Amino acid sequence: MKVELENVKPMEIEKRSFEIITEELGDTPLIPGTELIVKRCIHTSADFDYAENLCFSPDAVEKALEAIKNGACIVTDTQMAKSGINKRALARYGGEVYCFMSDEDVAETAKKNGTTRATASMDKAAAMDKKLIFAVGNAPTALVRLYELIKNKELSPELIIGVPVGFVNVVQSKEMIMDTEVPYIVAKGRKGGSNIAACIVNALLYMIDNRRD
Repeated sequence: MKVELENVKPMEIEKRSFEIITEELGDTPLIPGTELIVKRCIHTSADFDYAENLCFSPDAVEKALEAIKNGACIVTDTQMAKSGINKRALARYGGEVYCFMSDEDVAETAKKNGTTRATASMDKAAAMDKKLIFAVGNAPTALVRLYELIKNKELSPELIIGVPVGFVNVVQSKEMIMDTEVPYIVAKGRKGGSNIAACIVNALLYMIDNRRD
Protein backbone atom coordinates (compact mmCIF):
# COMPACT_ATOMS: atom_id res chain seq x y z
CA MET A 1 0.00 0.00 0.00
CA LYS A 2 1.40 3.37 -0.98
CA VAL A 3 1.00 6.13 1.59
CA GLU A 4 1.14 9.74 0.43
CA LEU A 5 2.21 12.33 2.96
CA GLU A 6 1.45 16.03 2.85
CA ASN A 7 4.54 18.10 2.19
CA VAL A 8 4.32 20.47 5.14
CA LYS A 9 7.26 22.36 6.62
CA PRO A 10 7.75 21.89 10.39
CA MET A 11 6.89 25.51 11.16
CA GLU A 12 3.64 25.22 9.20
CA ILE A 13 2.26 22.04 10.78
CA GLU A 14 0.08 23.85 13.33
CA LYS A 15 -1.24 26.25 10.69
CA ARG A 16 -2.10 23.33 8.40
CA SER A 17 -3.76 21.50 11.29
CA PHE A 18 -6.08 24.42 11.90
CA GLU A 19 -6.87 24.64 8.20
CA ILE A 20 -7.92 20.99 8.27
CA ILE A 21 -10.01 21.55 11.40
CA THR A 22 -11.76 24.52 9.79
CA GLU A 23 -12.40 22.52 6.61
CA GLU A 24 -13.82 19.54 8.48
CA LEU A 25 -16.01 21.71 10.71
CA GLY A 26 -17.62 23.06 7.56
CA ASP A 27 -20.91 24.74 8.41
CA THR A 28 -20.98 23.50 12.02
CA PRO A 29 -22.37 26.47 13.98
CA LEU A 30 -20.07 27.83 16.69
CA ILE A 31 -20.91 30.59 19.15
CA PRO A 32 -19.27 33.83 17.94
CA GLY A 33 -16.18 34.55 20.03
CA THR A 34 -15.66 30.94 21.06
CA GLU A 35 -14.29 29.60 17.78
CA LEU A 36 -10.61 29.65 18.75
CA ILE A 37 -11.27 27.82 22.02
CA VAL A 38 -13.29 25.12 20.28
CA LYS A 39 -10.72 24.68 17.52
CA ARG A 40 -7.84 24.47 19.99
CA CYS A 41 -9.67 21.79 21.97
CA ILE A 42 -10.13 19.84 18.75
CA HIS A 43 -6.47 20.43 17.86
CA THR A 44 -5.37 19.12 21.27
CA SER A 45 -7.58 16.02 21.21
CA ALA A 46 -8.35 15.35 17.51
CA ASP A 47 -11.93 15.03 18.75
CA PHE A 48 -14.55 17.01 16.84
CA ASP A 49 -17.16 16.33 19.53
CA TYR A 50 -15.90 19.48 21.26
CA ALA A 51 -17.68 21.49 18.59
CA GLU A 52 -20.90 20.14 20.07
CA ASN A 53 -20.21 19.58 23.76
CA LEU A 54 -18.41 22.77 24.83
CA CYS A 55 -20.89 25.00 26.64
CA PHE A 56 -20.30 28.66 27.45
CA SER A 57 -22.28 30.78 29.87
CA PRO A 58 -23.29 34.20 28.48
CA ASP A 59 -20.22 36.41 27.89
CA ALA A 60 -17.98 33.84 29.61
CA VAL A 61 -15.09 34.40 27.22
CA GLU A 62 -15.11 38.20 27.48
CA LYS A 63 -15.40 38.03 31.28
CA ALA A 64 -12.50 35.58 31.42
CA LEU A 65 -10.32 37.74 29.18
CA GLU A 66 -11.02 40.78 31.34
CA ALA A 67 -10.25 38.83 34.52
CA ILE A 68 -6.91 37.62 33.16
CA LYS A 69 -5.96 41.14 32.05
CA ASN A 70 -6.74 42.29 35.61
CA GLY A 71 -4.36 39.76 37.17
CA ALA A 72 -6.56 36.72 37.82
CA CYS A 73 -4.71 33.58 38.88
CA ILE A 74 -5.43 30.03 37.71
CA VAL A 75 -6.08 27.11 40.06
CA THR A 76 -5.86 23.61 38.59
CA ASP A 77 -6.74 20.21 40.01
CA THR A 78 -3.69 18.45 38.54
CA GLN A 79 0.01 19.13 38.14
CA MET A 80 -0.41 18.09 34.51
CA ALA A 81 -2.82 20.94 33.81
CA LYS A 82 -0.56 23.36 35.67
CA SER A 83 2.42 22.22 33.60
CA GLY A 84 0.52 22.69 30.37
CA ILE A 85 -0.51 26.31 30.98
CA ASN A 86 1.63 29.05 29.46
CA LYS A 87 2.80 30.62 32.70
CA ARG A 88 5.00 33.19 30.99
CA ALA A 89 2.03 34.56 29.04
CA LEU A 90 -0.12 34.65 32.18
CA ALA A 91 2.62 36.43 34.14
CA ARG A 92 2.48 39.33 31.70
CA TYR A 93 -0.83 40.25 33.30
CA GLY A 94 0.24 39.56 36.89
CA GLY A 95 -1.30 36.10 37.20
CA GLU A 96 0.14 32.84 38.52
CA VAL A 97 -0.87 29.17 38.27
CA TYR A 98 -1.51 27.15 41.42
CA CYS A 99 -2.08 23.47 42.10
CA PHE A 100 -2.40 22.42 45.74
CA MET A 101 -2.96 18.71 45.18
CA SER A 102 0.52 17.71 46.38
CA ASP A 103 0.60 20.03 49.41
CA GLU A 104 1.02 18.31 52.78
CA ASP A 105 -1.65 20.41 54.47
CA VAL A 106 -4.13 19.48 51.73
CA ALA A 107 -3.38 15.78 52.24
CA GLU A 108 -3.81 16.16 56.01
CA THR A 109 -7.09 18.05 55.64
CA ALA A 110 -8.46 15.49 53.21
CA LYS A 111 -7.56 12.63 55.54
CA LYS A 112 -9.00 14.41 58.58
CA ASN A 113 -12.29 15.26 56.84
CA GLY A 114 -12.60 12.04 54.85
CA THR A 115 -12.66 13.87 51.52
CA THR A 116 -10.57 13.83 48.37
CA ARG A 117 -7.48 15.98 47.98
CA ALA A 118 -9.28 17.77 45.16
CA THR A 119 -12.00 18.84 47.61
CA ALA A 120 -9.43 20.02 50.14
CA SER A 121 -7.46 21.88 47.49
CA MET A 122 -10.55 23.83 46.46
CA ASP A 123 -11.01 24.89 50.09
CA LYS A 124 -7.41 26.06 50.22
CA ALA A 125 -7.89 28.04 47.01
CA ALA A 126 -11.09 29.61 48.34
CA ALA A 127 -9.11 31.06 51.25
CA MET A 128 -6.84 33.00 48.88
CA ASP A 129 -7.42 36.72 48.55
CA LYS A 130 -7.11 36.72 44.76
CA LYS A 131 -9.21 36.80 41.62
CA LEU A 132 -9.42 33.13 40.62
CA ILE A 133 -10.13 31.08 37.52
CA PHE A 134 -10.50 27.35 38.17
CA ALA A 135 -9.38 24.90 35.49
CA VAL A 136 -10.64 21.44 36.47
CA GLY A 137 -9.80 18.59 34.10
CA ASN A 138 -9.70 15.52 36.30
CA ALA A 139 -11.65 15.58 39.57
CA PRO A 140 -15.43 15.91 39.63
CA THR A 141 -15.19 16.25 43.43
CA ALA A 142 -13.41 19.57 42.81
CA LEU A 143 -16.41 20.83 40.84
CA VAL A 144 -18.83 19.59 43.49
CA ARG A 145 -16.90 21.46 46.19
CA LEU A 146 -16.77 24.61 44.06
CA TYR A 147 -20.54 24.36 43.64
CA GLU A 148 -20.99 24.12 47.42
CA LEU A 149 -18.66 27.05 48.10
CA ILE A 150 -20.46 29.19 45.53
CA LYS A 151 -23.92 28.33 46.86
CA ASN A 152 -22.73 29.12 50.42
CA LYS A 153 -21.41 32.47 49.14
CA GLU A 154 -17.89 31.56 50.27
CA LEU A 155 -16.43 31.87 46.79
CA SER A 156 -17.11 33.87 43.64
CA PRO A 157 -14.73 32.75 40.88
CA GLU A 158 -14.07 34.79 37.76
CA LEU A 159 -14.56 31.64 35.68
CA ILE A 160 -14.81 27.87 36.08
CA ILE A 161 -13.43 25.67 33.33
CA GLY A 162 -15.19 22.38 34.09
CA VAL A 163 -13.83 19.62 31.90
CA PRO A 164 -13.11 16.55 34.08
CA VAL A 165 -12.97 13.28 32.18
CA GLY A 166 -14.41 9.98 33.38
CA PHE A 167 -17.50 8.11 34.46
CA VAL A 168 -18.31 8.59 38.16
CA ASN A 169 -20.18 11.84 38.91
CA VAL A 170 -18.47 13.57 35.97
CA VAL A 171 -21.64 14.49 34.07
CA GLN A 172 -23.48 15.46 37.26
CA SER A 173 -20.69 17.70 38.57
CA LYS A 174 -20.54 19.61 35.28
CA GLU A 175 -24.29 20.16 35.34
CA MET A 176 -24.00 21.50 38.90
CA ILE A 177 -21.55 24.17 37.74
CA MET A 178 -23.88 25.10 34.89
CA ASP A 179 -26.57 25.66 37.52
CA THR A 180 -24.61 28.51 39.14
CA GLU A 181 -24.39 32.17 38.20
CA VAL A 182 -20.61 31.96 37.85
CA PRO A 183 -19.17 32.27 34.32
CA TYR A 184 -18.24 28.83 33.00
CA ILE A 185 -16.82 26.87 30.12
CA VAL A 186 -17.95 23.27 30.48
CA ALA A 187 -17.52 20.17 28.32
CA LYS A 188 -20.84 18.41 28.70
CA GLY A 189 -20.72 14.64 28.99
CA ARG A 190 -17.82 12.38 29.92
CA LYS A 191 -15.08 13.91 27.80
CA GLY A 192 -12.39 16.32 28.94
CA GLY A 193 -9.08 16.01 30.71
CA SER A 194 -6.18 18.02 32.12
CA ASN A 195 -4.89 18.67 28.61
CA ILE A 196 -8.24 20.21 27.64
CA ALA A 197 -8.31 22.35 30.80
CA ALA A 198 -4.84 23.72 30.02
CA CYS A 199 -5.75 24.12 26.36
CA ILE A 200 -8.72 26.36 27.18
CA VAL A 201 -6.60 28.58 29.45
CA ASN A 202 -3.94 28.87 26.75
CA ALA A 203 -6.57 29.70 24.14
CA LEU A 204 -7.78 32.58 26.31
CA LEU A 205 -4.20 33.84 26.71
CA TYR A 206 -3.65 33.53 22.97
CA MET A 207 -6.78 35.58 22.32
CA ILE A 208 -5.54 38.39 24.57
CA ASP A 209 -2.12 38.42 22.93
CA ASN A 210 -3.70 38.57 19.47
CA ARG A 211 -5.80 41.54 20.47
CA ARG A 212 -2.70 43.33 21.71
CA ASP A 213 -1.12 42.87 18.29
